[in-house]
Amino acid sequence: MNELNDLIIKWAEEKGITTNGTPIGQASKTLEETNELMEAVLSKDVDAIKDAIGDIYVTIAIQAYMNNLSIYECISSVYDIISKRTGEMVDGVFVKNEQD
Repeated sequence: MNELNDLIIKWAEEKGITTNGTPIGQASKTLEETNELMEAVLSKDVDAIKDAIGDIYVTIAIQAYMNNLSIYECISSVYDIISKRTGEMVDGVFVKNEQD
């Protein structure tokens, strides 16, 4: 996975995304790809779901890099929090307890 992430960052550098892009512009791309995921899920299009998830990962990996973070650092820090979280499933969505 590290090698693939490195290839994503190399691609972003080659395309000028990391030097000419902005974090807010990258966040906008993430939102665009997330909307595509919503549409794909609603239409139950597995190929489009796979494509959207991949695109979202690419945008957040670049976002992390643009902010001098690694995607793994971001995931690790949030896992430490969610692993202790309690809550319940409500209408197909996990809702955390407010005290968490």
